[in-house]
Amino acid sequence: MSLSLLTAEAVNVLAALPDPDPVAPPGFEGVTTLLGWARWGVLVAAILSLLLLAVMFMFNSRRGEGGEHVKGFVITIIAVMIAGAATSLVGFIAGA
Repeated sequence: MSLSLLTAEAVNVLAALPDPDPVAPPGFEGVTTLLGWARWGVLVAAILSLLLLAVMFMFNSRRGEGGEHVKGFVITIIAVMIAGAATSLVGFIAGA
């Protein structure tokens, strides 16, 4: 068997695999509710931390210390990206 035939056969096998919708097992509703509450809590904390960081930038730039909080900005942005990814994952798990 040549490599191209083997590759074509692998593609055919992978295309034939089923892709079922995510369905929560029975009794999982409470966990879904907790994940939803945690999701909203994390998003509120992310928004508040970005607003707080903006206020810190504003006050420190008036004092000439504008670059002091760049590390905090980078950490906050990374945390917001992780929270966004987790939000998408929770939505996928919940079937939304």
